[in-house]
Amino acid sequence: MPTEPAASEQQLLPGVKYRPTIRQRLVPHTVDGKTRMVEEDYEAMVPVPPRDWDQAVTTAVTIAAALLVAVAVVWSVASIGDLLARAVVAPIAYLAATAFALAWVTCMALEWLARYDASRATGPRTVGNWALAADMAAVATHGYVEEALYVGLAGAAVSAVAKGMWSTVMRHQARPLPARTQKWLQDEEAEIAARLALGAATRHLARIEGQAAVYAPALPAALPQDNGQDTAGQLSPTVLSAVRAVLTTLPGASDDTVMFHLDQLGLDYDRAAVLAYLDSQDSRPGPRAVPNPPPPKSITDSVRTLLDLGVRDKDKVVSHIHTVHGTDVPLATIVRLFNRELEKLGKPA
Repeated sequence: MPTEPAASEQQLLPGVKYRPTIRQRLVPHTVDGKTRMVEEDYEAMVPVPPRDWDQAVTTAVTIAAALLVAVAVVWSVASIGDLLARAVVAPIAYLAATAFALAWVTCMALEWLARYDASRATGPRTVGNWALAADMAAVATHGYVEEALYVGLAGAAVSAVAKGMWSTVMRHQARPLPARTQKWLQDEEAEIAARLALGAATRHLARIEGQAAVYAPALPAALPQDNGQDTAGQLSPTVLSAVRAVLTTLPGASDDTVMFHLDQLGLDYDRAAVLAYLDSQDSRPGPRAVPNPPPPKSITDSVRTLLDLGVRDKDKVVSHIHTVHGTDVPLATIVRLFNRELEKLGKPA
């Protein structure tokens, strides 16, 4: 397996700035005659890119626009809070005054997040403009009440200038996508969102199935059980829930694939009962089945599926990936994807 040379072995180019960094690599390590690939830290010299002045100017302009927004918020809260304090106590008045400024600031944040999708940015922009108009009207009203209308108008102009400056920065950094690319991105987001929702729903079903299994012994023996399949009665609720989760996550999975996932979960099950249940699912009318589905479209999808099913053993994950995607997949790639997806679940590897 090729590895990057350490800092002492690298050939540094003249005139290029470098900085040391710590990286990891897999190396073979043998103990009692058994060799395993373990992670090892090593120091490498990484080239330091030249200063990007365009990015520096863009950052400075963004910071300036953010400061203008902060000034506008402070001014609006002070003016509107003093106006409302004529009717209620000051703490409540100033707390309510923040709603005027935070409304259009929040809409600007949403517009920023949708800067790559013009259609999604239209809604926050429209609502933000209305919220800004209400904010400016309240500030101007405060100046009129204080018999200093010019001060109120100037204060209202502060909010307008801040909003205009931020909108200018967003238009500069917006990157509208072509129509076909935008449609592709929307379909990709919908597919990922559906996969996330399916995983959450599957975990929820597994959890309530487990709760039902705990309380099942306390139920009266004469209580009818809702069991749509005669053969499913031979399976425990936990095993039945796991089989359904596999079929939901991997539609059309083969019998061996289902058995593999049950083994990975460490469940004690009756193989004949599971096969009978799978045969009954194949014979039922319903959504079109795929008898021999292809493997998941990416290694990442396979890793996520195993994690959703509760597999946390790295060796089992590697074995499954090599079985599904072939032994040509590098071990380092599998370990890296496993660690990354496990960190997303909030559990250290």
